[in-house]
Amino acid sequence: MSGLMKLVILVPCSLFFVALVKFLYDYLWRPLRIQQMLNSQGIRGPPYRFIHGNSKEVAKMRQEALSKPMALRHDIFPRVQPHIYTWINKYGKNYLSWDGVRAELVISEPELIKEVLKNSEKAFPKRNPTVFISKLVGNGLATVEGEKWVKQRKLGNYAFHGESLKNMAPAVIASVETMLEKWKGYVGKEIELFEEFRLLTSEVISRTAFGSSYLEGQKIFDMLSKLAIILHRNFFKTRIPWISKLWKPADILESEELANEIQGCVMKMIKKREDRVVSGEADSFGNDFLGLLVNAYHDLDDKNMLSLGDLVDECKTFYLAGQDTVNSLLTWTVFLLAIHGDWQEKARREVIDIFGNQNPHPESIVKLKIMTMIINETSRLYGPANGLMRKTGREVQIGKLVLPANIDLYIANVAPQHDPQLWGDDVHLFKPERFAEGIAKATNYNAAAFCLFGIGPRSCVGMSFATTEIKIALSMILQRYTISLSPAYVHSPMSVITIQPQHGIQVILKSLHSNV
Repeated sequence: MSGLMKLVILVPCSLFFVALVKFLYDYLWRPLRIQQMLNSQGIRGPPYRFIHGNSKEVAKMRQEALSKPMALRHDIFPRVQPHIYTWINKYGKNYLSWDGVRAELVISEPELIKEVLKNSEKAFPKRNPTVFISKLVGNGLATVEGEKWVKQRKLGNYAFHGESLKNMAPAVIASVETMLEKWKGYVGKEIELFEEFRLLTSEVISRTAFGSSYLEGQKIFDMLSKLAIILHRNFFKTRIPWISKLWKPADILESEELANEIQGCVMKMIKKREDRVVSGEADSFGNDFLGLLVNAYHDLDDKNMLSLGDLVDECKTFYLAGQDTVNSLLTWTVFLLAIHGDWQEKARREVIDIFGNQNPHPESIVKLKIMTMIINETSRLYGPANGLMRKTGREVQIGKLVLPANIDLYIANVAPQHDPQLWGDDVHLFKPERFAEGIAKATNYNAAAFCLFGIGPRSCVGMSFATTEIKIALSMILQRYTISLSPAYVHSPMSVITIQPQHGIQVILKSLHSNV
């Protein structure tokens, strides 16, 4: 055999051998080493399964949990996150599981949650987004790190706080009035809340942040919804990276197409702003969130400038977060008031005492103490955020645990919010009076027991905007209607990106005014 022939045989064999060694290292040796390292520190969990990790088990548990409705109670943890509920009870409050080949330390112990979220040494950055999360929000504020995050956070803070927030109130009120005008045709009839509030919150974020209407942004919302569905059905599917590069599944191809279409829609919005300035119709790009982003896109200072890709991703992030989170929380709040007529009446009396029959005014929204208690209790029971994701940026110690670099962390905030050791034996009951003296007193000054919008430097930038929008909508609804749960309602909360009603929430409206 000639030397050339030997080389032709040897090179591919060597490459195959190297690839095989790397594959076995990534998919067998490293997972078993991490598992042994954490087991030795008392952290247990379901055993690692070759290639798939625990993904198949999780998918099966979730499918079984959603296959039938639950009784009308608020103990939703076993249904919305059955795998986490099962494994916390079996292995303890902090346990190790496997998202395919990726080690994931699930944390539900409040002290460790606080240590991770409040860490200021960049030891726990955001984890790398999956391909589907990248298509959904890209390098928006929710996923970005470092100087980019500082730059984008500054824009978000300016757009959704203080005077800017006050200036958004008329647009929120106008959007709610449009919804309530439609509701006049449903008095005494059944209406489905989740869809109604989806349209409302979409209209609000379109008007307040992007200077448009829901109809103008409808195409973006529809495409984001499709991306969210694709993300949901791929949450617990295992993919081997080099196979995905050789052959792209249909979901990846569809998500890429949707992401490109969204970018095209956002580009049209940007061009419309730019054209108005060039033609002299406007002297600036606007003071809303989109205007701030376009200003940053045109900024000549590298420290303040946003790239076109970052601008598009930031729009996607705020379209999604500004609609999805508020929709979920507002829906479950009205659901709980429909069940608990006594608290509905207390909230209504407070609204009438403060606003009469006038529309809410921003300066007095802070006076809605009972409503704040109701929203906090709803957030505890049906908080929209399913969990918070981080990773270890280096080898790091939290509590008594030493964690290796580059493992994923999952903050299971649903667990402490439903923990009887933190909230008492009535943990699954709707009792807004828990928050009568504020969140700190309710949690016994344990911030991580109730971290709906996160804690620490990366807490949600839109928290004030979300609560203001919900309070305005609730006030205007309570001034006009009493709400009761329809007999047709089937209690089926489920976890998508937020906690959502699987079959909607049907209620009956009764007018408080004879002329409506």
